[in-house]
Amino acid sequence: MARGALYAATAFLVLLGAGSLARAEPPPPKGSEIDTEHLFGFNIGTDIGAVGDKEIENELDGRFAKRTGSYGALSPMLGLEFVPANNLRLQATAAAAAYDIAGVAGLGDRRQAAFQGLSFEARYRLLDRAQSPFGLAIKAEPHWGQFDERSGAPVDLYGVDLAILADKALIPDRLIGVVNLLYQPEATRSRITAAWARDATAGASTGLMLHVRPDFFIGAEARYLRAYDSAGFDAFAGHALFLGPMTFIKLSEHWWTSAALSIQVVGRAVAAPGALDLTNFERYQAKFRLGYNF
Repeated sequence: MARGALYAATAFLVLLGAGSLARAEPPPPKGSEIDTEHLFGFNIGTDIGAVGDKEIENELDGRFAKRTGSYGALSPMLGLEFVPANNLRLQATAAAAAYDIAGVAGLGDRRQAAFQGLSFEARYRLLDRAQSPFGLAIKAEPHWGQFDERSGAPVDLYGVDLAILADKALIPDRLIGVVNLLYQPEATRSRITAAWARDATAGASTGLMLHVRPDFFIGAEARYLRAYDSAGFDAFAGHALFLGPMTFIKLSEHWWTSAALSIQVVGRAVAAPGALDLTNFERYQAKFRLGYNF
């Protein structure tokens, strides 16, 4: 499952990139609008949309490969977005989860698929990139779930994703850069033992997206993540650096799609030997999205 999904994601990105570069056209005329809201893969842009905009977004997240055994986790999500006021974007999301785990050290064997949980995101833009040297926004997304995101064990999970987002047109209408800072604390209560656990992920990420054709972008991202066995920063558990390609296609006036692959290239876990942190993170992470705005 993991190897096949990885090969499919890699082939998808490579073929799209090769085809686009082979037929590369001159950059679009100056003054054309580039919306960065969904432009990047694992990063988030600062554009919000116009008041009254609505959108349905389908997202599929995949995480594959631990140090031992076979590990695959898929998270399909369906979100509804609305822009009720200038610079404010709201989104409600429902998520499912599927796990295929066998022989992974520290995790029980598991093969299951079920409803995972709900989240609600609020994003506010502080600086508009069109009127300022760069765009700046903040994001808060509280979420609830009923399975541990790493092991798939039954829990009551409560957390919030907090982020600071910035982006800038490095070459007008041609090259866009993005930077995200994130902090994601969570608390879980086991439905088997009733024991509580707290953890957090913090990190920084960046990416560059090249406008190759009028409706096609291709780029690369880098993400550095740190894991903690507490809600703060007093119990460091491991760190990882991810690198990978991404692409975005505007299919029509209303439809768009994007894909990204992220590979852990450097890392270390406190509790396990090895050159990578395959305890707190996976070797491969992938993201595919399809959206419709109306």
